[in-house]
Amino acid sequence: MSTVVAYDLSAHMLDVVAQAAEARQLKNITTRHGYAESLPFADNAFDIVISRYSAHHWHDVGAALREVNRILKPGGRLIVMDVMSPGHPVRDIWLQTVEALRDTSHVRNYASCEWLTLINEANLIVDNLITDKLPLEFSSWVVRMRTPEALVDAIRIYQQSASTEVRTYFSLQNDGSFTSDIIMVEAHKAA
Repeated sequence: MSTVVAYDLSAHMLDVVAQAAEARQLKNITTRHGYAESLPFADNAFDIVISRYSAHHWHDVGAALREVNRILKPGGRLIVMDVMSPGHPVRDIWLQTVEALRDTSHVRNYASCEWLTLINEANLIVDNLITDKLPLEFSSWVVRMRTPEALVDAIRIYQQSASTEVRTYFSLQNDGSFTSDIIMVEAHKAA
């Protein structure tokens, strides 16, 4: 049986994984705590690494991707999914500000061209890149991160000041809901 290792900087997220694994009687899941930029695993140890909506919390995405390359077996696969910067300065500033107000551990969302550069610089080979839109219902979006009420209010005020360009691009609704760009990149380590 294969082993799945859930690795995260957030002890809370790891507790959620452990509880879900126990509830589902999954015996092949372990958890490890730490930084993505310093993975405590042996070289060439993993067949696949998947990051789902976490890379925007990494302090040094390039270093984290180099670590992924180190721990992947030759031919091993990487799948990264995350919210993506729209790549336009005004829209990017708006998105980064809203994200940072919602979650103080937010570092940065990257544009697709930045992802390609970072992955290539980590000596990983990109196989596929898909972008899409993700509708975000405001109330559940802030509850999920336990955003303090004062920051929820700040986000609402900031949204009210958004330009027509920003409101249109993000499909910003009166209740604060909006649509964000997302990206999925599949890559592999050279064999």
